[in-house]
Amino acid sequence: MKINIHVLCAALILSIVISIGILGHVPPVDRDSLTHHLYVPKLYLKHGGIYEIPAVEFSYFPMNLDLLYTVALYFGSDILPKYLHFAFALLTAWLIFRYLKYRLNTLYALFGVLLFLSIPIIVKLSITAYVDLGLIFLSLLSIIYLHKWVENNFQLKYLVISAVGCGMGLGTKYNGLITLFLLTLLVPFSYARLSSVGKNSFLMPLGYCAVYLSVSLIVFSPWMIRNIVWQQNPVYPLYDSWFHPEAPKSFSESSTDDVDRAPKRMGHFLIRKYVFNEPWWRTALIPVRIFFEGQDDEPANFDGKLNPLIFLLPFFAFFRIRNKATPFQYEISTFLAFSVFFLLYAFVTTDMRIRYIAPIVPPLVILSIIGLHNMLGWIMGFTPHRSRIWIQTGVWAGVLALYPADYLIGQFDKVKAISYISGKIDRDSYITQFRPEYPAIRFANQNLPDTVKILAVCLGNRGYYFDREVLFDMKLPIPPIDNTGSGRTVEALLHQRGITHLLIRYDLFDKWLDALTDNDKETLSRFFQTRTRLLFASGGHGLFAIDVMTSSPVTPYGGTFPVE
Repeated sequence: MKINIHVLCAALILSIVISIGILGHVPPVDRDSLTHHLYVPKLYLKHGGIYEIPAVEFSYFPMNLDLLYTVALYFGSDILPKYLHFAFALLTAWLIFRYLKYRLNTLYALFGVLLFLSIPIIVKLSITAYVDLGLIFLSLLSIIYLHKWVENNFQLKYLVISAVGCGMGLGTKYNGLITLFLLTLLVPFSYARLSSVGKNSFLMPLGYCAVYLSVSLIVFSPWMIRNIVWQQNPVYPLYDSWFHPEAPKSFSESSTDDVDRAPKRMGHFLIRKYVFNEPWWRTALIPVRIFFEGQDDEPANFDGKLNPLIFLLPFFAFFRIRNKATPFQYEISTFLAFSVFFLLYAFVTTDMRIRYIAPIVPPLVILSIIGLHNMLGWIMGFTPHRSRIWIQTGVWAGVLALYPADYLIGQFDKVKAISYISGKIDRDSYITQFRPEYPAIRFANQNLPDTVKILAVCLGNRGYYFDREVLFDMKLPIPPIDNTGSGRTVEALLHQRGITHLLIRYDLFDKWLDALTDNDKETLSRFFQTRTRLLFASGGHGLFAIDVMTSSPVTPYGGTFPVE
């Protein structure tokens, strides 16, 4: 039976790895890949090095993993970054395997790997060129080496390794600030509680705390120094009001989600109330609901999906088998404390997305497997010997039945990787299926000179596929007074920014137009009638040239743009 379960777990793990390998072998079309994780490295390569890009606010974020993507882009592949990202999921699985094999046995270690890799949010992240899996790996590495520091009588080298991992995680994504905060607090607490020396001294715990914080910040310091030089804020754009209290707050409109754009200014709890029409008690239950109600690409449902097992099974991790405490009670307590405080911190500070709390997934997976081990041990303790094999088989079958075959199948239907890999559709057609603005971008790349500057309106900052200089906005500038009615004032405002062309997503732009006054609509209508020319239209997007007298006026605002 044990051999069969080993083989089953290994086969399921292999099936997930192969599936992710197939699903990832398509051109990038995911939001954040196109807005910064690939876009900024592409700009760095074009420029010949790292430089400040004020128009792309995400370019101020830490970029440890994005720099790896720069290497892949240099060699001409924008699919390889997905596999680099997935590699960190495999490294995390390796850490989980090693820990559980050491604390339990190989079978439970294999199931831990299976549970982790099969969680839908991990599958989803593994087929994208994001950075969350890098932060997940480095956070778990930091926690495990903090445990090794305690286990090995507080040898400094393990604390330093943990701090280096924490600093590298912070240099991967700003969410690592939560990991840094929690682990820095855990260092003096662990030493004071578990060291005989720490009980009689305040200096040693504080000294180790200072070492941990200092090493982490030194590792992170290149990105802090860069942002201090550029924006006088080491974690720009975070907390910018602290560093520039008189300046207007920075706000990125990079998301393609209407919900993720303007409402952020009203606060995430008010978003839940007024945008999602959510009663207060459901909002209060979000730390529980995220494990059961997640859904991809739905902000109201946390834009991701977890496995309920990692909420239910950790409760059993604290069961005492035959009244004997587990030998690693401290470690499972720190896993739980890290997960709970990380989750609660994210809950009170931002509108919940599963990716924002991704570093808690591996600790919860480990707790789940320990809980499963304890539950089975408890059942075996009072079950007649002849019945144990059936009970054990039933429990394993019930748990393995949660293998997300339906989610993987759904990803194959959604991603359409087989059609692309088989050559049924080419690269341009594939991208167009997911990003309807792509034909207009491709037309601009092929037909406009290098000197143009395009204003992309309502495109959500997806700049990766542009080979021409581009700026992004959710609107066009409107002069306060335009007595001429000629539209020349709009043209002048655009020319002040050096803009020569417009690329507009019609449906979202029409929604913005509906909120304008009749006078402003008339001004923009005259601008398009007399100062622009439609060069290309496809998929609900239009590319316009500016400063051209047209003999065939474009349909004025208030009507429908030409779409083909």
